[in-house]
Amino acid sequence: MGPVLGQVVARPPRGPSRGGPQGRGSGAGSRAYEQVGGGARLLRRPGQHRLQADLCVMTRLLGYVDPWEPCFVAAVLAIVFNPLFWNVVARWEQRTRKLSGALGSPYVACYVLGGVILVLNALRSIWFTQAMRNQPRMDSLDTPMAYQAGLVLLGAGSILVLSSFSALGFTGTFLGDYFGILKEARVTKFPFNILDNPMYWGSTANYLGWAVMHASPAGLLLTGVVALVYAAATLYEEPFTAEIYRQKASQSRKSH
Repeated sequence: MGPVLGQVVARPPRGPSRGGPQGRGSGAGSRAYEQVGGGARLLRRPGQHRLQADLCVMTRLLGYVDPWEPCFVAAVLAIVFNPLFWNVVARWEQRTRKLSGALGSPYVACYVLGGVILVLNALRSIWFTQAMRNQPRMDSLDTPMAYQAGLVLLGAGSILVLSSFSALGFTGTFLGDYFGILKEARVTKFPFNILDNPMYWGSTANYLGWAVMHASPAGLLLTGVVALVYAAATLYEEPFTAEIYRQKASQSRKSH
């Protein structure tokens, strides 16, 4: 009697082995098939369906996006450039104090850098929005439910950004630590008591919500770039900021 419905049988691949002397990827049992009626179908390994689904989603998104569209390119460059710019300038200032010296005060220097960062971020948002408008919308995202979900993300992100600014103040938000403008201790109240780097992740949620509201595959891909760049920035910034406050605590202990 042949295999019944659903029975798993082993079937070697046709043709010569391509697995080398050790037979990697070949031989009986290297692939599992399920007998279905008069035929057989390949059984997937655990996790293979999820990987294929992820690749399918990414392929579908890329099908909507022209990565060489000028505003899309400008948005990517701005997303990458902005954190790089403010980290390079802030570390240069922390080492040399030249910006504070040129402007006569670390507070003035911090406010000037903060103003430049705000302008750069505004340009990033303009290019992000224009890149979405210049590229196709995705029908499956162009629904009232998706729009409402985007509004929720935008609202949550705005709460994180605004509450972070309230907790840190202007100088705390715009790298005052690097100008020698230190708080008594690192801030731990809301939203820092529920999330590390809430300003970054709030900003990411804003971009994600904006992309969902526009049913924009280009916006979703750009949001992914934002998240990756911010994740890299936190790895670069956090140890340095922690060291600044460690040195402050050490000096405070010595003075007592």
